[in-house]
Amino acid sequence: MKKSFISLLTLAISGLALVSCSNPSKMVKESQLVSVETTPKVLEVVAGEITANYSMNFPEGYFHPKAVMEVIPVLVYEGGEVAAPAFKLQGEKITDNFKVIPLAGAKSNHSAKFTYKPGMEVSHLELRVAVWNKDKKIDFPVAYKLADGANTTYMLVDKSGIPAYAADEYQKVISEKKETQILYKINSSVVHPKELTKAEIKEFEAFLASVKKDERRSVKGTDILAYASPDGSEKLNEKLSDNRSATAKAAFDKITKKTPVDAPVNVTAIAEDWEGFQELVSQSTMQDKELILRVLSMYSDPAVREREIKNMSKVFRTLADKVLPELRRARFVANVDYTNYTDEELVELSKSNIDIMDAEALLYTATLVDDVNTKIKLLTKAGDKFKCDRAYNNLAALYLDNGKQTEAVIALSKVVNKTTDYYYNNAGVIALRDGDNETAKTLLAKSKLPEAKQNLAVIDILEGRYNDAVSKLAGTGDPNEGLAYILTNQLDKASSVVKCKCARSSYLRAIVAARKGNMTEVAKELKAVHEKDEALKARSQKDIEFAKFRE
Repeated sequence: MKKSFISLLTLAISGLALVSCSNPSKMVKESQLVSVETTPKVLEVVAGEITANYSMNFPEGYFHPKAVMEVIPVLVYEGGEVAAPAFKLQGEKITDNFKVIPLAGAKSNHSAKFTYKPGMEVSHLELRVAVWNKDKKIDFPVAYKLADGANTTYMLVDKSGIPAYAADEYQKVISEKKETQILYKINSSVVHPKELTKAEIKEFEAFLASVKKDERRSVKGTDILAYASPDGSEKLNEKLSDNRSATAKAAFDKITKKTPVDAPVNVTAIAEDWEGFQELVSQSTMQDKELILRVLSMYSDPAVREREIKNMSKVFRTLADKVLPELRRARFVANVDYTNYTDEELVELSKSNIDIMDAEALLYTATLVDDVNTKIKLLTKAGDKFKCDRAYNNLAALYLDNGKQTEAVIALSKVVNKTTDYYYNNAGVIALRDGDNETAKTLLAKSKLPEAKQNLAVIDILEGRYNDAVSKLAGTGDPNEGLAYILTNQLDKASSVVKCKCARSSYLRAIVAARKGNMTEVAKELKAVHEKDEALKARSQKDIEFAKFRE
């Protein structure tokens, strides 16, 4: 019994000792008993904000039941400091609505958010604490330090965007056709002499003669197509079209006797000209043409087609008078190639006579010349003279590529159709460079071009969606691809794509090396940076990525 009493007395004294030891003023003196930790260990700027998640661990017997603790997270940086909203913790006997920390001890989790300001790269996060004992405030003599520095690697994103150029439709060889025909009497394969002297035949002869004299034109071949009209038996029509193909070839030889065609002549006999029949009926003003066309669509057998049409006696009489005579024919089709200006000729014309160039030639030539002013002249001509939207789009892209934002805006404003993929992309790039990310995002999302997808990745990086940026940039060779891999800690992939010898790429390679702990490589890459770019040199001297290297 005595032993039990002594044990209880010991416990009571211990409890009193704990409470006594942890009165509000003693909490300040014993501040080292409170441990703090933060995630991440190094602060990171994401989408213009720094978020720190941290915890305070209070041991058993530390937090007095009647105490209130005030905690203020403060980010101290070059040029100043900024405080996050304060929060309070309370002991078990306080009746306010703050989070309760029991005498038995507890872990309290919190977060703080700060808007990034230049200079925060060199910074530290601390907790400034005070305890209230009734109306008396007692400040902790030393703040709790949580984290050093703020990582701003995402700010290395190239925000210039990629303009998109619409393709030209310039043809180095243009195919042309010239056609005429001769007609035959019903069931005859004899070519009437008048057929060879009619105006359209003379025009055909004159065309062939003009091609002969034109250095840029040449006949590549001629097709002679001989037909029978789709009336009469199929067997008769096959024989008739064969005979007409022979007499048509002889007629063609007479026509071209003065100007022989030095190209293959292909002769084809087509027994029944159902295709021509359908075309002529479609173009006619016949009352029952829809009925005839329906018959053609319903039946593929020539004999059935003919029978069904002949059953419509009134209709067939009209066909016999107006349509069928036009199908007893032979067609002469000359296939001509026009050899357009060569690249060398176009470049020369860009210097001497752009007025004779059409829109496609102007657009294409702009891709051949190196001089920016000549490109501007060609695209401006194509836009102004031919009201060509592609020209204005490409002019805007050219200005963007040369850092002329104002001129790009003016050029793009002249585009009439503002719903094309090229317009959306280039307008999005302009908004991106203006820092209007919301407008840029809306415009770029409407474009299906690969450039637009890559440009959207810029906004993903700026807004902290690093994995989304990787999915858009993987395999593109985009200037931001390597950065996206770094931001998702895919360092080997970053190394494989960052190959440029420019200062920015050297900087990215230095970050990869630093994260891998290869300080020799860090030194090599930073040396290259310092030799090429003063701004990046200054950045590297404060960048938390190189803290271990500086140490």
